[in-house]
Amino acid sequence: MRIAVIGQSVFGAEVFKLLRKNGHEIVGVFTLQDVNGKQDPLALAAANVGVKVFKYSKWMVNKKVIPEVYDEYQALNAELNVLPFCSQFIPNEIILFPKYQTIIYHPSLLPRHRGASAINWTLMCGDKKGGFSIFWADDGLDTGPILLQRSTFVDPNDTLETFYNRFCFPEGIKAMGEAVEMIATNRAPSIVQPEEGATFEPFVRKDKVQINFDQPAAVIHNFIRGNDKVPGAWTLINGEQITFFGSRLWSRLPPRGIQVPLDGAKYSAIVHKDGMILFGNDGKMLNVSQVQYSSGKMIPASKFGKEDSSAQKLELTPEEVSMENNLKAIWKGILNTDIDKTLDFFKAGAGSMDVVRLIEEIKVSFDIKLAIEDVYMNPVFDDLMMCVIRRGRGIEDKEPFTYDAVEIEANKMKLKFPHQVFIDNEFVDSSDGATYDTINPADETVICKVSKATKEDVNRAVEAAKAAFEEGEWSKLNARDRGMLLFRLVDLMEQHQEELATIESLDSGAVYTLALKTHIGMSIQTFRYFAGWCDKIQGKTIPINNARPNKNLTFTKREPIGVCAIVVPWNYPLMMLSWKIAACLAAGNTVVLKPAMVTPLTALKFAELSVLAGFPPGVINILPGSGTLVGQAMSEHPDIRKLGFTGSTPVGKTIMESCAKANLKKVSLELGGKSPLIIFNDCDLDKAVRLGCGAVFFNKGENCIAAGRLFVEESIHDEFVQRVIEEIKKMKIGNPLDRSTDHGPQNHRAHLQKLIEYCDIGVKGGATLVRGGKQCDLPGLFFEPTVFTNVEDHMMIAKEESFGPVMIISKFIDGDVNGVLQSANNTEFGLASGVFTQDIDKAMRVADSLDAGTVFINTYNKTDVAAPFGGFKQSGFGKDLGEEALNEYLKTKTVTLEYK
Repeated sequence: MRIAVIGQSVFGAEVFKLLRKNGHEIVGVFTLQDVNGKQDPLALAAANVGVKVFKYSKWMVNKKVIPEVYDEYQALNAELNVLPFCSQFIPNEIILFPKYQTIIYHPSLLPRHRGASAINWTLMCGDKKGGFSIFWADDGLDTGPILLQRSTFVDPNDTLETFYNRFCFPEGIKAMGEAVEMIATNRAPSIVQPEEGATFEPFVRKDKVQINFDQPAAVIHNFIRGNDKVPGAWTLINGEQITFFGSRLWSRLPPRGIQVPLDGAKYSAIVHKDGMILFGNDGKMLNVSQVQYSSGKMIPASKFGKEDSSAQKLELTPEEVSMENNLKAIWKGILNTDIDKTLDFFKAGAGSMDVVRLIEEIKVSFDIKLAIEDVYMNPVFDDLMMCVIRRGRGIEDKEPFTYDAVEIEANKMKLKFPHQVFIDNEFVDSSDGATYDTINPADETVICKVSKATKEDVNRAVEAAKAAFEEGEWSKLNARDRGMLLFRLVDLMEQHQEELATIESLDSGAVYTLALKTHIGMSIQTFRYFAGWCDKIQGKTIPINNARPNKNLTFTKREPIGVCAIVVPWNYPLMMLSWKIAACLAAGNTVVLKPAMVTPLTALKFAELSVLAGFPPGVINILPGSGTLVGQAMSEHPDIRKLGFTGSTPVGKTIMESCAKANLKKVSLELGGKSPLIIFNDCDLDKAVRLGCGAVFFNKGENCIAAGRLFVEESIHDEFVQRVIEEIKKMKIGNPLDRSTDHGPQNHRAHLQKLIEYCDIGVKGGATLVRGGKQCDLPGLFFEPTVFTNVEDHMMIAKEESFGPVMIISKFIDGDVNGVLQSANNTEFGLASGVFTQDIDKAMRVADSLDAGTVFINTYNKTDVAAPFGGFKQSGFGKDLGEEALNEYLKTKTVTLEYK
């Protein structure tokens, strides 16, 4: 068919190319006159292949066709006019002249939204369905019979750009080609438009799009997005016209930020780190991402009312002056006009394709990568030049990460750490402003005040974690990039390990050397181990019965669970955090963690390092506070899908019950222990004494796998006890920051008091107190390493753990392996256990019989990041560390497909 194409834009150019590809003869292209010497993309496409191009400023005068124009058009003898996008009024003589007359593309589902601003009105009216029509032109305005329509859903957060690029552009080009084929084969319908449901809306203009805030938030949102980019909906703030762009509905809690009164609005706007919140008269919210001043300057809405560092002029180096001249040349090549520093890129006629070209030319010329938003935010030449210079110098526009830091000196170093709750990559006060004191157990002085999280803080943290998991940058990372983030984090932890160890020592009472090696050292090892797992989490292919004659393929996918809650204890604050968070993040989840109320500081320092490592907002959230409030709120929260807990058995039971009642969330529990250590008379006694003491007194006995009861064979019992006493006498008790100290203070006063009560019960119950049993005669929370003997199975101290430096010794008859195993297993706990003997057969028999998650043979406390850790019975279920730990934070999906 002989076709005349009348229109403009990239859309018109693509339709032109498709019609030629389909074998049609394009006899002429009619488009707009050049703007500043720039040809329209349709004109360029036609000129490149030698098709005649006609450029008229207008087709009619006094509503009559211009004779010269009509004659030129007639001479082409077109059989069909195709108008892909046409902003000019075409005379009826032209429309009706061809054999098949004229078809037009219109971006709405006619008869709805007749008029020039159809897509705008589709969004402004909040239509659930939108699309385009191809219709036969007549002398009305978008009223001709319908040839073809295509429709799709309109997303509540679609903008002009997203809806056009997602559907109207790609599907519209294909549909124009299809419509022409239908005409060529005499299959094209002509369906008269109904008047029912017909609308005609005026062209949107800047003076007509002031926002009325006395409407529901959804209506305001639709109005703003319907005017996105052009012309831009606006309001008055302090008398200045401010235009809003990038609106999205906001279903989260109102963010914290700076309130800004709006002209005619019931509620003030809230400027926050992700934009500006606007309220409708229904109290619901929307968020805008950019604002534009009356001067034309566009900025992120999050920076409104703040000092704009990007507006500061920089002194240019000679090399940068040369860059400025090169950038002027790039602009001139695109805009075809003289460039001065005040020239606005878009007011000079640039369009969206020119933005892409500008970014690419800057990248090639200067090796500097800009984002599309950089051009829209800096349309004036001088502003964009400053943006290019800042990028070249490595200066980002985003605000620097700052927080209200606690700064103290200790351990011959200056310490700086946070003290507020950490939500969505920000340190903020708790919602009610409440704080509590965290205490140094070495002298009971106050280290600092810490924000005490509330239920509202839990809700905010979970919201942030859910958004990060479902739609944030974290959700888009591939596994290997996730691993690189974890490696960056662990590198920072290693760089700050002395600072972390000092904070841990101050806050928990851990001996500094132990904190450096174990508390922090194993935390670093744990993160490094799990960072390596990120891109090795794999499913399986499974052979199943085929549905003959077809075949089936079944495979499994290992997927993250979602938002996970983690509650950790106070004995190893950072290490327990690391054991759980590292596996959780490696699997791709997001996390809300509650550190122990008495030891929050290394968790908060860890949060700071996570931001410096580049973790996106919402991935990690830290909420210090009480277990009964914060922990319970986590257990009951419907958007948390997994809870990992380390702590006491009674609290674990409460958590499990709450999780089951709330939403049946997945739970893993690492709970109490009463770990037996059996020492046979054929052991290496020197080693058994040394490691037996370590099994009990390591980390002041505040150790979940501490040997809660030692069973010593009768023939070596007395010597063993005597040698243990000698070892205790050598221990240096005192300042945990002193490098020669062996034994530091207990974690907090309430725990110290429980240890005193525990020992009193042991004495009253008939056990023999050989040494200790009381607080040291020192300032601070120091407790003497304690030894009980003659402990029998029925006694309380034989059944319950002390969680302190208390050695419980029972002797058993030489050779009575079965008897000692019966006593060792006569407990509801099953976390760890140990055996010392040089008889490997006996060692393996005992290891097979001990009912505990970990068995140590001729060693103790030998945990490793690659070995799974977790207990049996009332010591809980689920594993930390090793590959098995990943299973706690993954779900398995089975996929089966059928094929021929």
